[in-house]
Amino acid sequence: MAVIQWFPGHMAKALRQVKENIKQVDIVLELVDARLPESSRNPQLAEILQNKPSILVLTKKDLADPQATAKWVNYYEALEQPAIAVNSTAGSLKIIEEKIKKVLANKLALQAQKGIMHKRIKVMCIGIPNVGKSTLLNHLVKKNVAQVGNRPGVTKSQQWLKAGKDMLLLDTPGILWPKFEDPMIGKKLALTGAIKETLYAKDDIALYLLEHFCQYAAKSLKERYKLTDNELSLSQVDLLLLITQKSGFRDDYDKASERMILECRKGKLGRYTLDIVPESVQSHNG
Repeated sequence: MAVIQWFPGHMAKALRQVKENIKQVDIVLELVDARLPESSRNPQLAEILQNKPSILVLTKKDLADPQATAKWVNYYEALEQPAIAVNSTAGSLKIIEEKIKKVLANKLALQAQKGIMHKRIKVMCIGIPNVGKSTLLNHLVKKNVAQVGNRPGVTKSQQWLKAGKDMLLLDTPGILWPKFEDPMIGKKLALTGAIKETLYAKDDIALYLLEHFCQYAAKSLKERYKLTDNELSLSQVDLLLLITQKSGFRDDYDKASERMILECRKGKLGRYTLDIVPESVQSHNG
């Protein structure tokens, strides 16, 4: 598979803006996709954050495997990285506010001692494209102020938004990093919609989808595409061709690949998580 890589100019500019604005904020919400929490973390952002308090917010938890999400939250907390999982459109304001106040408890207590009360907490939201950032922000500020689009690269500029009584949120554009060291990360990001469609071959991503689901969620594949156990044991290439025919696309496997990817994103194959929690921490947490 060709290595997926790019670095549009607006992402380089956005990265510079994050570096400049980080000094102004009290805390950072680093948004990641609950279906691939580790693969959707931008290593460049981690470098910028360094000593700034941050919370890892696993978005789209309604699309991810709930058991895997709980394991990931435990994994990060065990590494002393505060983490929460949210459904970006339901009840997340209270959860996020409470978590922020918990993480900043010492700072807020010091402010209170100095008589500084009801000062809005400045929060920066960062993450890769299409991680559900704008959807979450609109929910937090209870208005459609952030542009939403189910495709990467909708938010281009930075803006401050009021959320509840206590928070000021700084939105930032989604930022990808220039090159994936591990090609598997590119496949995962392509499957979940973080990468523009012109940058990858759809059949490559459909084959990765089949590989993952055959291994971890074969029942979902069987039900969705009416497959027998024997058909499931075919090679991924043969299985893709079979699903293409069963879906009525004859030999247009590109069209079938596109449909499979979209169905997967919409949850038609059930809830799934592509990143597996490292074993050592799983056993450490019981």
